[in-house]
Amino acid sequence: MTAAQAHRPGPGRPFDPAAAAAAATDRILHDTLHGTLRGVVVDSPPGAGKSTLVVRAARELAAAGRPLMVVAQTNAQVDDLVLRLAGKDPQLPVGRLHSSEPGSFDPALSALPSVRTSAKAADLAGMDIVVSTAAKWAYTKVDEPWRHAIVDEAYQMRSDALLSVAGLFERALFVGDPGQLDPFSVVGAEQWAGLAYDPSSSAVATLLAHNPGLPQHRLPVSWRLPASAAPLVSRAFYPYTPFRSGTGHGDRRLAFGVPGDGSGVDRVLDEAAESGWGLLELPARRTPRTDPEAVRTVARVVRRLLDRGGATTGEAGPDAAEAPAPAPLTAGGIAVGTAHRDQAAAVRAALAELGVTGVAVDTANRLQGREFEVTVVLHPLSGRPDATAFHLETGRLCVLASRHRHACIVVCRAGVADLLDEHPSTEPVRLGVAVKFPDGWEAHHAVLAHLAEHRVAWRP
Repeated sequence: MTAAQAHRPGPGRPFDPAAAAAAATDRILHDTLHGTLRGVVVDSPPGAGKSTLVVRAARELAAAGRPLMVVAQTNAQVDDLVLRLAGKDPQLPVGRLHSSEPGSFDPALSALPSVRTSAKAADLAGMDIVVSTAAKWAYTKVDEPWRHAIVDEAYQMRSDALLSVAGLFERALFVGDPGQLDPFSVVGAEQWAGLAYDPSSSAVATLLAHNPGLPQHRLPVSWRLPASAAPLVSRAFYPYTPFRSGTGHGDRRLAFGVPGDGSGVDRVLDEAAESGWGLLELPARRTPRTDPEAVRTVARVVRRLLDRGGATTGEAGPDAAEAPAPAPLTAGGIAVGTAHRDQAAAVRAALAELGVTGVAVDTANRLQGREFEVTVVLHPLSGRPDATAFHLETGRLCVLASRHRHACIVVCRAGVADLLDEHPSTEPVRLGVAVKFPDGWEAHHAVLAHLAEHRVAWRP
């Protein structure tokens, strides 16, 4: 029996999420430290411990006497990784390479004795680990390439960005989430579709197209998504790389100290507390993008989450002597996700009118990589007259449906299923381009079918 088989559920052998995750991590680290090929690819579902893996791999490479560079996609991601590295090993020398613009890195890094910040790579020579964005690395020159690199959020990195930094290292560990949003480009890329050097494709897609023999691994457990959410997200967005929740049904609980008032908002909150999902369905109607009624409904859902004294109870740790105590659900534990920035701005204004502050309200692009106790989502297709490629993008819906630890509440106008049937996916099939599966049309139908089981119809 192989190590992988030992952690698969079977008769008399229940699934052990911790053991399965540990076994996968051991295999990844073995190929990273002892493999001979130039790259190792790791697929990570939402909340599977991707950042934890990156930090551990970086520390083990440094401990083995192999200095390395770390490539992330945004300054926030870079700062987070540096803070995580310093938290795990306060004595580990870490360099933070940043741009020369003021405020280009988190001021908290300056207080860490083992962290050195500089806009010049030469100032960070000799550091065990140097972390920066792909954009900054692209303009960096080194006398000798790094032996190792780690590329974080590799699926959100365009292949042209990988080409810009590939000469800086000899071997790399690529870690990312294949179900999240595709790399962003401000210009059309149709003229390159199907070509091996398409600059708009993801770094991982291009890497594997040219190096099909590279070892590929996946993290099998999501520690963020509860048992109520992992099966849907796995089935709808990760059919070829399935994963499971690290918790079981009943391990986490969302409860309210104040009874509901019988309104649709409170009924959907009770449904979400019970099942982990809630669909608050407004009457069918074609609306402006910033649908005032839907926006006010989203804000009211958030207001009632706080007014009803929501409390979350997490799973007990392996060494816990007693069950954890419930923790109050605060504004900081709630997020609102939208498809467009003007929708997010409208929700912020509606929340301000209700006296709510401290709630994260943003688009899927900006919520990517973050997690919250409860999320409220304005459905991307709510009230729309059509289903465009933007709104059908699989990764956008995946991000919105996978940020929560306890419950996700979706606000949507009725009729989206009919809208999808009226606008089937019409993306052209291009030679040489791998078909993205599942496509957004199919993923939307799968999510809607599940939400229909937790639907509360309401007319404000």
